Amino acid sequence: MILVGTSGALGRYIQLAPSLTICIRGILAFMLLWGYCKFRGITLKIERGHRLPVILSGLFMGAHWVTYFYSLQLSNVAIGMLSLFTYPVITAFLEPLILKTKLQRVHLFLGFLVLVGVYFLVPDFDFGNSSTLAVLIGLFSAVLYSLRNIILKKRVAEYNGSSLMTWQMAIVAIGLFPFFFWEDSGQALSQLPWIFTLALVTTAIGHTLFLKCFRYFSITSISILSSIQPIYGILLGALFLKEFPSLTTIGGGVLILSAVVIESYRNRKIS
Repeated sequence: MILVGTSGALGRYIQLAPSLTICIRGILAFMLLWGYCKFRGITLKIERGHRLPVILSGLFMGAHWVTYFYSLQLSNVAIGMLSLFTYPVITAFLEPLILKTKLQRVHLFLGFLVLVGVYFLVPDFDFGNSSTLAVLIGLFSAVLYSLRNIILKKRVAEYNGSSLMTWQMAIVAIGLFPFFFWEDSGQALSQLPWIFTLALVTTAIGHTLFLKCFRYFSITSISILSSIQPIYGILLGALFLKEFPSLTTIGGGVLILSAVVIESYRNRKIS
């Protein structure tokens, strides 16, 4: 979680258009993960009937990362990461709509808790305010991440996680490559060491270790452990970027992360 949590500080520090940052991240992470799969003898074969969900989930993943980095650039590590971590509760609302399951009443309460938390993140609901825009983009990024997870949910049990991540990184890189012709890429070379750190530490190592945790913990336990990620991210932002969250941001974060933990514990009791 510490390694995955570096995405906030790195995304905030890298001075490049998010679309280019994520494209380069995808290319580098693909190379690292492809080499890892070859070294470990992990097959990269995807059945024909499963290719469309994998492609769609990769596109959602790329869009999620780009919007998340825009949110970080418009605000700070705390607001960007806490806005994103509304995704577990958003998923609880999207799953019944997409998978045709029953919406549970407790999710209404958790949704309200998250809304109150988001209210504390926003200084005022003025679309001209960069923090307000950052929260809205962060929430949209959370929706994209939720959709990606829902689409990929059934495939995780059928394929190795590193194999799926390798394919997703390829899709992210291909999908965002045209932005090299639209965005200013003049600073790309100078930012390459930090993007490589993002690809290696956050994506290749962090996400690989995260996937390995599924061997030892339940999905519910993992989701509870994941809620510590924004705290690590905020601490890293304070340590390296000197960004210290306000009391209202901390209050909003406590409410959002409380809803995540409540939902996770509730699922564990049901299972």
